[in-house]
Amino acid sequence: MKSPRHTFSFLFSLAIALLAFAPAAQAQDDLLGQLEKETTDPGKREVVAATFKGTHIINSQSVETPGKGTMAFLIQHRFGTLNSGAYNFFGLDQAVLRLSFEYGLTSRLTAGIGRSSQEKTFDGFLKYRAIRQTTGARPMPVSVTLFASSAITTLKFNTPSERTTASRVTYAYQALIARKFSPDLSIQLMPTLIHRNFVATPTEQNDVYALGGALRQKITKRTVLTADYYYLLPGNTADNFRNALGLGVDIETGGHIFQLHVTNSLGMTEKFFVPETTGKFFEGDLYFGFTVARNFTIKSQI
Repeated sequence: MKSPRHTFSFLFSLAIALLAFAPAAQAQDDLLGQLEKETTDPGKREVVAATFKGTHIINSQSVETPGKGTMAFLIQHRFGTLNSGAYNFFGLDQAVLRLSFEYGLTSRLTAGIGRSSQEKTFDGFLKYRAIRQTTGARPMPVSVTLFASSAITTLKFNTPSERTTASRVTYAYQALIARKFSPDLSIQLMPTLIHRNFVATPTEQNDVYALGGALRQKITKRTVLTADYYYLLPGNTADNFRNALGLGVDIETGGHIFQLHVTNSLGMTEKFFVPETTGKFFEGDLYFGFTVARNFTIKSQI
């Protein structure tokens, strides 16, 4: 049997241990409670991500950018019209191709270059994410990305002096305004200006204005439906050319996005599909095409 002295020493030591442990346990409980409050606090401001899955929709650019230090490589391929007949294998015998690279200089600023087989055209562009949609405290209802590009045709002409270098350049300016209404639905508006240094006839417009719209509707975990449309504002260009319309399906497969679509526009840059679309969508002038996008991390963000 233990002596009272030993019993007192044991109880005293136990009391000291409990007193020492209590503040630590209380501090741990307070820390866990604070973390839980931070993760569930509805007032916390958060950026809305993945308004669109890729940097392109069908014809259009999206508000998305690759991200700092990321290189996106895109292969865009478009065949001839489906109503061109069996002799042309319903358009598969004819095709145009565009290859492009997009690099995230920062988390907001992207630079890109591309080359199209149509009119042997080179293009370059900048995209800047000016505003991001947020939730929580002081929410921002939309994302806004500013887009500017230039394109130059390098076709050979009959004589070297027939067209100057400056006359072959076209510029495009857009404000891409998008909102992600839910995990399944996103909508984008695209006020657009195209400036052409050269037009073939005096009646054509050097400056062409259009209003574009696009949407994304998720149907499965990795599949979404997409659409985009450009309405040409009244003028000679609108009288002689068509509004560009496209419908597509995006399939996310691991590290890349595979896009299938049909559109009445053969061109894949703003220079072509905004002011120069000739196909009649509902009369079978449909170009079937696809886009493959693959991202590569060039510079770690850590």
